[in-house]
Amino acid sequence: MSPSIAAYPEVEAVLQDLMTRVKEVLGEAFFGMYLYGSLATGGFDVSRSDIDFLVVTRGRLSEAALERLEQAHSQLWASESPWAVKLEGKYLPLDQLRRYDPAAPPVPTVNEGRFYLDGEGPDWAIQRHALRQHETVVEGPSLRSHIDPVSANAMRSAVRSLLETWWAPMLTNAERLACPGYTAYAVLSMCRALFQLQFGEVASKEEAANWAWSTLSDDWAPLIVHAKGWREGKPDSPLPETLAFIRSTLERSRQGLGS
Repeated sequence: MSPSIAAYPEVEAVLQDLMTRVKEVLGEAFFGMYLYGSLATGGFDVSRSDIDFLVVTRGRLSEAALERLEQAHSQLWASESPWAVKLEGKYLPLDQLRRYDPAAPPVPTVNEGRFYLDGEGPDWAIQRHALRQHETVVEGPSLRSHIDPVSANAMRSAVRSLLETWWAPMLTNAERLACPGYTAYAVLSMCRALFQLQFGEVASKEEAANWAWSTLSDDWAPLIVHAKGWREGKPDSPLPETLAFIRSTLERSRQGLGS
């Protein structure tokens, strides 16, 4: 397992548990398990971060395998590990890995304590870049030769698409922003989107927030500082200011930031 995971014994334990269960289900169809997100790019925070994982399979999975995988995740969620519900990721066949294709078939997906089939969103162009450039292997061969390089313009296009499809609707329906901690997550996500639009490169939320704090108008500084310091049980970032920041980020994206 990657040395970067060893610093978090409970995270390492739940990943080992997950991998054992997955390999038992998949058998020879298991190609490898990898991490993206903050455990790969930096800025992992035990008080707020998720565990973003990718399992690569040899070929598509049968209905029977999908049922057994869902059972494996259900058993893991029922375990005593508080990290089990923090697992988020996908099961991608190797022949679908090379590049992001919005028309690709849906794949097994784990998110917010659910197991279901879902397509790849535009963020998976960004995740492929992270998997290639910040490779963090749990078990398996390197993926670098199996993923095409993602250009800076492709990164920017993915960010713009994600802003329009995921974040823009929240300006008229803010229900998801009412979830604990989600406004802080939104603020940090806007910082990262602006960084990626500017530089066409992946950044951790912390790195992007520091850049945004020092670069953007001072009007946003208190909101960014609050979001950086948010922890479970603390007051959320204020909704009106968060919505204004989302709106401002969308406007900068539509005006061609980074083009």
